[in-house]
Amino acid sequence: MVVWCPDWPIIAAALLDGLSMSDPIAVLHANRVVVCSAAARAEGVRRGLRKRDAQARCPELVVIGHDPARDARAFEPVVMAVEQLVAGVVVLRPGVCAFAARGPARFYGHEEAAAEHIVEQIAVECGVEAQIGIADGAFAALLAARAGKVVAPSGTAAFLDGLPVSTLDRPELTDLLWRLGIRTLGAYARLPRSEVMARFGLDAALAQRLAAGEDDRPLAVRRPPPDLEVEERFDEPIERVDVAAFAARALAERLHERLTGYGLACTRLAIVAVTADGQELYRVWRHDGVLTATAIADRTRWQLEGWLTNRRLASGIIALRLAPEGLLSQVGLQPGLWGEAGAQRERAHRALHRTQGILGPEGSLTAVLGGGRAHGPRATLVPWGDERVPNLPEGPWPGRMPPPSPARILPRESVSVSVVDDRGRPVGVDARLRLSGEPARVVLNDRSTLDVEGWAGPWPVEEHWWGERAARLVRLQTLLSDGRAMILALSEGEWAIDAEFD
Repeated sequence: MVVWCPDWPIIAAALLDGLSMSDPIAVLHANRVVVCSAAARAEGVRRGLRKRDAQARCPELVVIGHDPARDARAFEPVVMAVEQLVAGVVVLRPGVCAFAARGPARFYGHEEAAAEHIVEQIAVECGVEAQIGIADGAFAALLAARAGKVVAPSGTAAFLDGLPVSTLDRPELTDLLWRLGIRTLGAYARLPRSEVMARFGLDAALAQRLAAGEDDRPLAVRRPPPDLEVEERFDEPIERVDVAAFAARALAERLHERLTGYGLACTRLAIVAVTADGQELYRVWRHDGVLTATAIADRTRWQLEGWLTNRRLASGIIALRLAPEGLLSQVGLQPGLWGEAGAQRERAHRALHRTQGILGPEGSLTAVLGGGRAHGPRATLVPWGDERVPNLPEGPWPGRMPPPSPARILPRESVSVSVVDDRGRPVGVDARLRLSGEPARVVLNDRSTLDVEGWAGPWPVEEHWWGERAARLVRLQTLLSDGRAMILALSEGEWAIDAEFD
């Protein structure tokens, strides 16, 4: 049995972001529509449309980004509602979950009655519309759920026989099969399996099993997560740091004991405090290793100290809750040979976390390199302990400077220079971003002249040519006669020192 919630990304956005399901909404990924609401479909919006085409068909279209994490968070209550009636639920993806039909069918008398109870349970608990399909495999059951059908036992192959191969959701394979004249799942399933494996590869062979009504893998049964949060409420509001430290120590020990009882450890800790006037304070602490009882107590104490000392709360704290995140099977964190998990590193981490507890998350920042063509935007400052994700992803960036990275990035307006060839003529670029001459000398802003001992490049860059942030420039790596190495950039007819090497 498969539970399918239609247009789930739209429902998730409506539940978590406060959107109205009656509005035309589209979820975009890579500038194309992946899901759209019924109101948007009524205006002609379809999957695969570009954003501009979708908005041309429906000017009132509400566009939201594709967010799998949001979809998964919103789907958790639905799974929990299903687990109240059946066991062994497997989440196939946000919006779709599956489980064996035999148990619910025997309990409720037959499969249709079980399906009705489960749909009603989801509607009552979550206010979400769901459909259930029943077939011999998860793939066929999902197609049955979309069609609102219950496939009889041993009737899955006949149910799939006439469906188009596009239902496999493999565009490249579908296109190839279509050109070979194989238009239906039944026709694909009847091909010799050894020939499919040899001709098309492993993924096509797995797709053939689905076309025949067989699962490509068994269901991985989900284990409901245990309730690991610990909470303490205080008769008298806490306003002193020493009292908060004592409460933090006791609550941290309770949390650690509960985690140990399940054989778990956490790498992130959510600290929630509620004040007497109803204000809720929330902060997540992250750690490279597992959080011990002492580490949990320290971080809780530091956070409470920061809240009580710097936020100038109008009233004291009446409730404190700790919620573990990033759960792992409990393992020992062995110090590394080269100090990556040793005592000195732990002391440095404690100092940085203590600073954050006093100054807030932005009190300790670390740099992480990402993608980009210029050197400045490649560095992203993230709070200590947060996930080290740069603003710009790595990947192919035409015009990006090769390594090594410079030691200093200089402000452009204060380091303008002149670059001339061996005849004293200014070096520029033509319409195709080619240099007009070979750089021979650099005239600095203090009128001193240095010979160019060596240079590499140019690396042309043309960005945002379609908008107001259009940028067109070339960069050179140069070695000057005084031993300095630098990157020179030409933009709008003027040269400037972009960065320097040590």
